Amino acid sequence: MSSRSTQPMLDRAGREGGHVAEMQRRRLLSATVEIAYERGVGALTVATICKRSGLSRKTFYDIFEEREDCLRATFEDAMEQVTRVVREAVSGDLSWRERVRAALQGLLSFFDSEPGVGRLLIVEALGAGHQTLEARKRGIAQIISFIDQGRTETKTGREPPPLTAEATVGAVFSVIHARMLEDDSQPLIELTGPLMATIVQPYLGSAAARKELERPATVSKQPMPRRLPADPFKDLPIRLTYRTARVLSSIGDTPGASSKQVADASGIIDPGQVSRLLSRLQRFGLIHDTGIGPTKGQARSWTLTERGQHILQATGQA
Repeated sequence: MSSRSTQPMLDRAGREGGHVAEMQRRRLLSATVEIAYERGVGALTVATICKRSGLSRKTFYDIFEEREDCLRATFEDAMEQVTRVVREAVSGDLSWRERVRAALQGLLSFFDSEPGVGRLLIVEALGAGHQTLEARKRGIAQIISFIDQGRTETKTGREPPPLTAEATVGAVFSVIHARMLEDDSQPLIELTGPLMATIVQPYLGSAAARKELERPATVSKQPMPRRLPADPFKDLPIRLTYRTARVLSSIGDTPGASSKQVADASGIIDPGQVSRLLSRLQRFGLIHDTGIGPTKGQARSWTLTERGQHILQATGQA
């Protein structure tokens, strides 16, 4: 076989290996968030992370050098999620005051919907190692810089000292930290008004602070329970390969697709192979057949189950 003919096979194998490694990495990150939320960062060991994720120690060390490396990666991934939320919230032509409110409201809403991520960033990272603490320090520095822009908005004729932003951010984080430790059912979004009053008072004065305190927060219509979402990979009795993810993705893209359509979209040539894989996915509750079935002379009609949708989202294929 010539090198030209083998190259596509090698490229495809490389892509499949990369996707599988990324799925494994996501499982380790999810396990780290889950353990830190339930038992604290002190309970994080390579053994506990592997046990929770369902992956071997070899797989762990193929991806991360040590426990602290995994924790730092989990923290940075959480920061990326928060950054996306905040950037989306402050998009558009807004004043400093409105941008701060939008960012704070988006942040608190995200923490309500993702309590494990929120607790890792605000509470558990304080007990982490040097690498994670340095990443946390960089993130806080960006927030301080954002708040410090309020010095250009003051109308009193006297700019607050530069240390004001650092003190303000510290106070805000302290309140959120305390609320998270209370572990009650009160949504963090309710802190929007009081925290906004704290932020704007040094820059815009008492009147602006009172307005922010009285201004209602925009609460999501969807309930945001203060609990950690279930890990979709937990107790999954099937090895999630790149090919499996591609099959789930093709069904997710085209609900009601026939077996042949799924095979074509997934790049599986062997009809027997795709039939066996679909049967396994159905047996394990990731897909179901909404059609009449081939016994009646009709093609199958595959659709993702709720768990199948969660798996697909977790692999980053959705």
